[in-house]
Amino acid sequence: MAPVMMDVLEEHLSEAAFLWSQWERALVSPLYDLADTAECEARLLAHVDGLVVGREAAVGTLLLPGLEAKEVERISAAAMALLLGGGKRELEKMLAVLDSSGEAQRAGIGRAMALSELEGLEAVLLKRLSAEELALQVAAFQVLAFRGTVPQETRTQWLSQELVEPVIAALRAPGPLPREVAQTVLPQLLVDPRPGVREAAIVAGLVSGARAAWKACHKVAEEGGAGRRLALTVLALGGDERDAEWLVGLLRQEDLRADVLWALGFCGHALAAQACLECMGGEDTTAALAGEAFSAITGLKLEGEYRKPPKEEADALIPLEEENLDADLVPGPEASLAVPIREAVVRWWEKAQKNFERGTRYLRGTRLEAGGLLEALKREPMRRRPALALELAIRSRGAHLLQTRAFTRRQRAELSAVLEKRGTVSMSPFPKLFGI
Repeated sequence: MAPVMMDVLEEHLSEAAFLWSQWERALVSPLYDLADTAECEARLLAHVDGLVVGREAAVGTLLLPGLEAKEVERISAAAMALLLGGGKRELEKMLAVLDSSGEAQRAGIGRAMALSELEGLEAVLLKRLSAEELALQVAAFQVLAFRGTVPQETRTQWLSQELVEPVIAALRAPGPLPREVAQTVLPQLLVDPRPGVREAAIVAGLVSGARAAWKACHKVAEEGGAGRRLALTVLALGGDERDAEWLVGLLRQEDLRADVLWALGFCGHALAAQACLECMGGEDTTAALAGEAFSAITGLKLEGEYRKPPKEEADALIPLEEENLDADLVPGPEASLAVPIREAVVRWWEKAQKNFERGTRYLRGTRLEAGGLLEALKREPMRRRPALALELAIRSRGAHLLQTRAFTRRQRAELSAVLEKRGTVSMSPFPKLFGI
């Protein structure tokens, strides 16, 4: 193989790693929708395909060594190329790395395996559920869960383990719990003091239609503690106007404001839009969150006269002596949000608010019904889709599950399947849905 060819393969791997990082960020971006993410994904997979084409030269020199990289995205790109190549020997070597390496390798290889359509992975992953090392067991379980292939019997068994990691993994696996488990095991997990258990149990219980899970969610929203942001969001997704009023009241608490604004964007009531409008007069971070929520309810696009010009990069530089060198240098999704010009938005709202009825839930200015929820999962920004997918799972009692971190082809296929059965989705407030 000529050196120039190896240069090409190295470039494919480097570009694939970079685009993998970009794709993961797109999955939680307020600027990307499903179509935008698919374009980023296509560029990523094109470079992975380039590695597959040259795999004979790339396996030993780039792909297998790539599994030992420090960057998770490079590991995932190398692993995906190996999986697409489909070689049995390469798969065995990859599994050896999975079995014996550290957290980064398991995260990168596991992500590629979860996304891969390679047949036969279930068998090798199921074997690792009985591995001596707990971390390997959990990694294998999580990949199986993402692929939707965890045996229900195994999931039930893991819920009763003493160690916390298997319990949380089992609760986070998609799909409703068996009725008997929801009635006997779940109530104990809803009050479990171990970190992460109660939050995961609430989600699993809500998807399973357990009344106790809704009550536990309400309690966390009111009293605080781990998982409050999630609880507030669920309350917004399924509450009525009284719940919206209660959420608005929480805006007075500065430490909760960001989480409450995020939740209000899903409640859809006009009074929430008004509250968001009032929050636009604060500092830019709060104003941007308020603008995002207001736009989600009313449909106003924060562009042109309604948004402040983005800050110039030079203006955003922090003096070296003030910079935190240990901080994560990759900005979060909120950094991309538009900062609204409150006065302009107020003028728009003064004319538009007559079109919003009290007691009605809106999304992008349209009354939200079952069909609208499904359309939103096709068109809403990627950042908002996991919450909407959770709402769909709750309203369908686990019949409709969307994996919002999968490749877009799978996401579109799952959406198409849901659209064929939209009659099974109830848009009643959650208290009525849970018989309260």
